[in-house]
Amino acid sequence: MTGRPFLSRYEHFPLVGSTNDVVRAWLADGTPEVCLAVADAQSAGRGREGRSWQAPSGAALLLSLGFRPTWLPPDRAWRLAAITSLAMAEAAEDVVELKAGTVRLKWPNDLIVESDDRPLKIAGLLGETDGLGTDDPRVVVGIGINADWPAAGFPPELATSMTSLCETAGGRRVDRAALLAAFTERLETQVGSLRDGRFDVETWAARQATTGRTVTIETPGGRQEVAAARDVDPATGALVVEGADGSERSIVSAEIVHLRLAPAETRV
Repeated sequence: MTGRPFLSRYEHFPLVGSTNDVVRAWLADGTPEVCLAVADAQSAGRGREGRSWQAPSGAALLLSLGFRPTWLPPDRAWRLAAITSLAMAEAAEDVVELKAGTVRLKWPNDLIVESDDRPLKIAGLLGETDGLGTDDPRVVVGIGINADWPAAGFPPELATSMTSLCETAGGRRVDRAALLAAFTERLETQVGSLRDGRFDVETWAARQATTGRTVTIETPGGRQEVAAARDVDPATGALVVEGADGSERSIVSAEIVHLRLAPAETRV
């Protein structure tokens, strides 16, 4: 570490349209990395493929980080999202005293916990890039984790597919400030390692809930395919799947609209 502060800019907002948009504007204005915007609520939060992402004010930890990764090869920029996911999973487990490995990664961009062999979404991540491969690369990574959100307040249409930290911890209240501090501390360490050319492939792969399960892949054209998820590629971040004909191939997140997991007992 150089001794300079990890965060070049940090702001907290009661309400914004999208923390990703806030951070993107900061980067466009020349703000150095790493910058961080946190909000109690978003009026235009979004996920992959333009999906909306909403949570009641104060129910989730909503944040976006801005990077200028001139120090990272463009084909490895995806690792910024990977270490953000890992840092949040570890921080969440620590703050609400969950067993290590409770919060897992669902390829490509969700954090989940298992309940009765069903994957329940607890967080979502959205990475956006500009200028990769130029002398001014910019990466924005946004993540929202359901924190102090009781099940009674879940949207009815999502109640069977989502959960929160307080529910996972048996109703324990979640201190979002403590969660943010724990996350930032872990992320600083992860970024330092990545700057030095080290990426914890083993931990990232071990956190994957997708590997070893039957998955349904939906592509932009509406086509669906059932396949077996075999592995994740540490070089590209791709998911390695085996099709019905027994052949293996790698798919990257840009190739899909949605990926669904079969129940945990459905192993392949």
